[in-house]
Amino acid sequence: MRKITPKIRQRLLKTGLGGCMFLFATAVCAQQKMEISLWPDGAPNSNGITETEKVLQNGIVGNVTQPLLTVYFPEKSNGKAIVACPGGGYACVALGHEGHDMASWFNKMGITFAVLKYRMPNGHYDVPLSDAQQAIRIMRQHADEWNLKMIGIMGASAGGHLASTVATHYTKDCRPDFQLLLYPVISMCKEITHQGSRQNLLGNNPSNELTDLFSNELQVNEQTPPALLIHCSDDEVVKPENSIRYYQALLTHKVPATLLCYPKGGHGWGFTDHFAFKELWLDEVKKWLEML
Repeated sequence: MRKITPKIRQRLLKTGLGGCMFLFATAVCAQQKMEISLWPDGAPNSNGITETEKVLQNGIVGNVTQPLLTVYFPEKSNGKAIVACPGGGYACVALGHEGHDMASWFNKMGITFAVLKYRMPNGHYDVPLSDAQQAIRIMRQHADEWNLKMIGIMGASAGGHLASTVATHYTKDCRPDFQLLLYPVISMCKEITHQGSRQNLLGNNPSNELTDLFSNELQVNEQTPPALLIHCSDDEVVKPENSIRYYQALLTHKVPATLLCYPKGGHGWGFTDHFAFKELWLDEVKKWLEML
């Protein structure tokens, strides 16, 4: 199993991430991970939430005010890394089946897999985006030490909206190299959006300008990173039209894109075994990542 030597540990501590906490798995699970506080010196913005963080069932966490990046390391890196943004309607984060549960599968392919517990917006639309952008920056800061050549963003449901926002609202230091989106909320347009996600992100009465800004199908350009989108035709929570419009926008701007739409499965299946197409979508993801 890959070791973190005292010398490497010292270099990590010198990066300015003083709030890092190192948690190493035992040999029993053969998985090594690191937890990193995104803003050890304080975040640049606030979501205004004062309630205590709430841990619900199945790895779901609400009232997040202290964002955390958990990085899972493979035995041998193939140079690719993914920052995963779980869903939860921008009200909570489903850290289990849309986050941590996937780590071992990606690690077996040699991919470094990081799960982002991002802050809830609570109407402060800049908050989750700043967390996700910071996660990309942190991964890039450690690219040499962790042997990372490509860093992508992944998201499910509202986390898919966050991931596609990172892919379309980036600065030079936080542009992802690819995007992997599972049943994503893409648009904030009333007719196709997930209303809860829209309200939690933008508030009750967002302006047309703000709605358009966070309707990511309208923000695609030629520099948007390649994308793989996976949705189900019978998804009644987040309409497949979200993925379809984003795919069409990517094609219009000649961005490499793949859209898979399965006939059944509904919404929120993530890494669960009850999804009939689990083996199929995982195989498609594996092939797609190998082609990058």
